[in-house]
Amino acid sequence: MAEGSTSVLLEIRNSVAWIQFNRAPVNAIDWPMLHLVRQRFDQAIAEPKCRVIVLASAMPKYFSAGADLAAFRNIGRERMRQWASDCHDLVRIMRNSPKPLLAAINGTAVGGGLEMTLHCDLRFAASNARLGQPEIAISFIPPVGATQALARLIGRPRAIRYLYDGKLVEAKDALDWGLVDELVAPEELHARVQSYAEELAAKPAPALAAIRRTITLGGSVTFEDGLKLELETAGDLAATKHFEEGVEAFLAKRKPNWPE
Repeated sequence: MAEGSTSVLLEIRNSVAWIQFNRAPVNAIDWPMLHLVRQRFDQAIAEPKCRVIVLASAMPKYFSAGADLAAFRNIGRERMRQWASDCHDLVRIMRNSPKPLLAAINGTAVGGGLEMTLHCDLRFAASNARLGQPEIAISFIPPVGATQALARLIGRPRAIRYLYDGKLVEAKDALDWGLVDELVAPEELHARVQSYAEELAAKPAPALAAIRRTITLGGSVTFEDGLKLELETAGDLAATKHFEEGVEAFLAKRKPNWPE
């Protein structure tokens, strides 16, 4: 299922929804594109045929060049607050998604587009990708949740140096940092991510949602509050048909037949 030829594409392949930046020439994000990214995530999350969501690019050389800076000319305090608020609404949608989120990062990946991948569960990158947050060059900060997500992902010292320097890093260095999780040959990137996503799609949806919820949300609360979230989630899972089937299948030494 494909959704139009616009700046952000949505296509579902074997239970995997691909949300792809598609604004020539470099996937620079303007206000309409930002709103369309949010719309695509809403659509994918609501679509029963979708089990896993992938954020990617339809442009072979660019994942994203970040924000279209023409949109920032004479923007002023209040309009910038609105831009950041709209970005944060997208962040909340991504982080609260009940479906696994993966990123397929290719080519040049900088700014806001790259920031969105920080809210995915796993980031697969082409081995020749280059990643960066160059906002310091325009006396700005990355406003798509990166100031909060980066430190949690790669640690405060590395995150603050990364933003201070504003330089592009090679994919192999991003892997060493934990900024990405797996490197793939450029020509194999989409196939590898599709394959992994299909593996996830075959697993029980309530458990995937529970893992995502407890890890993603639990990481931003105290340990004790995280235990409360784990307790609540464990109880909820035990009341599902999926858990019942999983236990019965294990005891019968057979493959589970997960409910739809």
